[in-house]
Amino acid sequence: MADSGIPATTAVLLAAGAGTRLGLGPKALLPFRGRTLVEVLADVLLDGGCREVVIVLGAAADSVRAGTDLRRHTVVENAGWGSGMGGSFKLGLSRARAGDHVLVALVDQPGLTPETVTRLLRAHRPGRVTAAAYTDNAGRLRRGHPLLLDSSLRPEATESAAGDAGARQFLQARPELIDLVDCGAGEQSGADIDTPDQLHLLG
Repeated sequence: MADSGIPATTAVLLAAGAGTRLGLGPKALLPFRGRTLVEVLADVLLDGGCREVVIVLGAAADSVRAGTDLRRHTVVENAGWGSGMGGSFKLGLSRARAGDHVLVALVDQPGLTPETVTRLLRAHRPGRVTAAAYTDNAGRLRRGHPLLLDSSLRPEATESAAGDAGARQFLQARPELIDLVDCGAGEQSGADIDTPDQLHLLG
């Protein structure tokens, strides 16, 4: 890569959910900055230093493809998206470039910036998990997304994913591997959109 300080990393953008609690269809298609959320966030991951982005679609995948321009990225579909995030996580990791670290991001995190992505990539240490963390209202640092998995950890993380758990079981089993990177206040960049009262995060 042009910046030797950034490790070779493929981003996996999980965008397969139906957005049931939100009630507006797939979150990937939410309008954001004159485009859709999935388009903007995929480009944010590239701009932050990831060398390619794998987007995992599921619910209403045909509508998402028809309503977006994702030609810059690799798009895959999880036919079993209804069984939970675990299948999408596995599929995304399997399609990431061999030998790359993998940055896992969620499509419902509109505050994600290229600067946050770059900060995580630069902070990564070999053999480790580098996780974005955000300060909550009580001043405590809480782990969130994106999450950068070292290439050496991809097989173990993939094997542990099941049901609605992506990397969660792996992280719970190997807490000693996790490095938290302070990425600011949650409302600024770490909050996700699950319910209608959070739509203000789209600006």
